[in-house]
Amino acid sequence: MNIKNHLLAAAAVMAVLAGSVCAGNNQEALRKPEATTLDNLQTAFNGESNAKAKYEAFAAKAEAEGYLGAAGLFKAAALSESIHAAKHAKAITALGGAPKADVKTPAVKTTRENLKEALKGENHESKKMYPAFLKKAEADKNTQAMYSFKGAMAAEKMHAQLFSKALSNMKDWKAKMKFLVCQTCGYTTMDMTIKVCPVCAQPRGQFTEIE
Repeated sequence: MNIKNHLLAAAAVMAVLAGSVCAGNNQEALRKPEATTLDNLQTAFNGESNAKAKYEAFAAKAEAEGYLGAAGLFKAAALSESIHAAKHAKAITALGGAPKADVKTPAVKTTRENLKEALKGENHESKKMYPAFLKKAEADKNTQAMYSFKGAMAAEKMHAQLFSKALSNMKDWKAKMKFLVCQTCGYTTMDMTIKVCPVCAQPRGQFTEIE
C-alpha cells in the first residue's frame, strides 16, 4: 500500500472513531438527569393542584347530570388533593424551593367519562408515580417528603377503589352519599364508623364529612 492509500485509510479510521465519540456525546446529552426529591415534590404539587381543579369541575358536572353520590365523591377527592398539595408545598419550602403549579382548565365530559379519567389518574399516581417518588425520598433520607408521598399514595389508592365502585353501578350513585376525608393525610372513606385514620392514626374528629 502506497503512502497515499495509507493516509486515506487512516483518515477513514479517524472519521469512524470521531463519529462514535460524537454519537456517545449526543446520547449523554439526550439522557435526562435523575429527578431530585425536590423535582418530584414539584411534580406532585402541580399534579395535585390540577387534580383538585379537575375534580371540582367533575363534581359540578355530576350534579348537573343527577349523580349526587358521584358529585360527593369528586368533592371529597378534591378536598383530599388539596391536602396533599399543601403537604407537598411544605416539603418543597423545607428544601428551599417555592411551590409552583400550572393549573389547566379541566376538560369536562360526561360523568361516566370523568370517572374513567379520574380512575386512570389515581391508578397512575398510586401504582407508579408515588412509589417511584417515595423510593427516591427514602434514598435521600428525606423524612418529610416520605410522609407526604406515603399519605398521598394511600389516599390515591382509596380514591381509585371508590371511582371504580362508582363506575361499576352508576345508577346507585344518583343518591346522595357521605364521605370522610382525613384533614391530615387526605385519606378518603365511606366508612362512617371509622375511629382513627388507618394511614396517619388521626382520630375521627380530625375527619371532614362531605356529601
